[in-house]
Amino acid sequence: MFKKSYLQQILFGFAAVLLFASCDKDFNELGTDIVGDDHFLFERYTDASVKAYNQKLGPISSNNLPINPLGFYNNPAFGTTQANFVTQVELDSENPTFNNVDPENYDIDPTVIDSIILNIPYYSKVEEVEEVEVDGETEIHTTYKLDSIYGPENSKFKLSIYQSNYFLRDLDPSQSLGERQLYYTDMDSDIDNNKIPILLNDAPLSGNNANGHENTQFYFDKREHKTSALNNAEPPVSVDTRFAPSMRLHLNKTVFTNLLLNAPSGQLVNNAVFKNYFRGLYFKVENGNPGQMAMMNFQGGKITVYYNEDLKKTVDNVTTFERQFKTLTMSMTGNTVSLLNNSNENVDYLTAANSSQEASKLYLKGGQGSVAVIDVFGADADNNGIADEIEAIKANGWLINEANLTFYIDRTAMLDARSVEPDRIFLYDLNNRKTLVDYIFDSSSSSFNPKLSKIVHGGLIEREDVENGRGIKYKVRITNHLRNMIANDSTNVRLGLSVTETINNIGFSKLRTANVTTGYAPSMSVLSPTGTILYGTNIPVGDPNYDKRLKIEIYYTKPD
Repeated sequence: MFKKSYLQQILFGFAAVLLFASCDKDFNELGTDIVGDDHFLFERYTDASVKAYNQKLGPISSNNLPINPLGFYNNPAFGTTQANFVTQVELDSENPTFNNVDPENYDIDPTVIDSIILNIPYYSKVEEVEEVEVDGETEIHTTYKLDSIYGPENSKFKLSIYQSNYFLRDLDPSQSLGERQLYYTDMDSDIDNNKIPILLNDAPLSGNNANGHENTQFYFDKREHKTSALNNAEPPVSVDTRFAPSMRLHLNKTVFTNLLLNAPSGQLVNNAVFKNYFRGLYFKVENGNPGQMAMMNFQGGKITVYYNEDLKKTVDNVTTFERQFKTLTMSMTGNTVSLLNNSNENVDYLTAANSSQEASKLYLKGGQGSVAVIDVFGADADNNGIADEIEAIKANGWLINEANLTFYIDRTAMLDARSVEPDRIFLYDLNNRKTLVDYIFDSSSSSFNPKLSKIVHGGLIEREDVENGRGIKYKVRITNHLRNMIANDSTNVRLGLSVTETINNIGFSKLRTANVTTGYAPSMSVLSPTGTILYGTNIPVGDPNYDKRLKIEIYYTKPD
């Protein structure tokens, strides 16, 4: 057997598609430094008032997120997160018909399902494409690297897929059907108690895995898939097809025979009816020790039903039937809910996140996690709507050249190798649930990686300049936010800080129960399993970490 590099064009083609779709977590070492840190012409001020607090979120709405976690993620700094998932299913072609004609009238065989394949592609990158000669034949082999996978490679857990019997409404009847129905991260027991308890992915493991079933030893496999099928040549020839890594499971034929071939009249007529008849799939994970978690694009998944039926043919008034191999496809579209369970939560994290005191450490955690609340520029003693420190800056006539909030990572608390650091954090207007003006004004983007948009505004992790370097800090630019307060008497709003899966989505999700500071959190923090611990503001002078406290750095010039 020999190997050689394959055509470069194919590699580029794969890369272009994957870069568009990939949930990429391999950020370049780009931060707010891209515009330069040469401030030698400016004065520097770091004594502006900043106070920061932790805020636990609790259950949060998690329906219809663009991507969803599945599996287990054990982060010693925070605890273990179990992520289940429920989704509606829709027919790709409504009102399918099957040729189950009465055999008393026609000499036909019944329609029979051959197999049902569930396929959900993973986010992955092509590492190598090769020509491989095996037994005198040349094959094309592709090596992939999975993206957005958390936890030890090939760590197995139990994955069970059931038919859901919980109907996911579009609209909320308590709001006179005028608002969409919200579903929350803590609804796993509701979904589990309403499942139809027949395991769908009950096929035995194939290949070299002789023992067990697909559901009991599941892991996110990075190998490409290979399938073989006969073509239409005479005589037929077996043709191999290879495709990117995915969750590829066989589903129970008996269940789908009853569901589709034996469906009561009218239940397949359209998707509005079908989604009430077949209420969807419930993905349940168990026994993850430690297990893995993957960010999944369930909307890209398909259920393909392969079946055989007789096709009626009439030639010269003579009716015959020809056996044909056919397919029916369904998509995992419609309403979805991400279902999260936290366990073994770190005591330090719980104590800090549930405290109302000014914090020495800020705990940011995605999912059903926590955010930070930040007050800047101190009090408004004269009650004129402008912070006293802002009034002093105005009185001094400072011209603001740059202003940043700098967040240093508590590297001791994040030391464990399993503590995956978020690649980005998101600073927002907590009072009004919107971005800061610096986000709006930042038009920077990346054609290579869309997640590197808004790099001037920042929030990207800055790492050690070594391979697999650990995080040092995050920097978020708030220059225009400060200028607005000085020049336009803009309101000095409270700021929120969260982890984020992508800076490009700025939606907010509702908490089941509002806390004392907010009733919402960024939606892109809900779907992220990661967390980080940052130095806060309640660090006394003389403490070894005093210089790493959260602070505002203002660079300005004085009037002549």
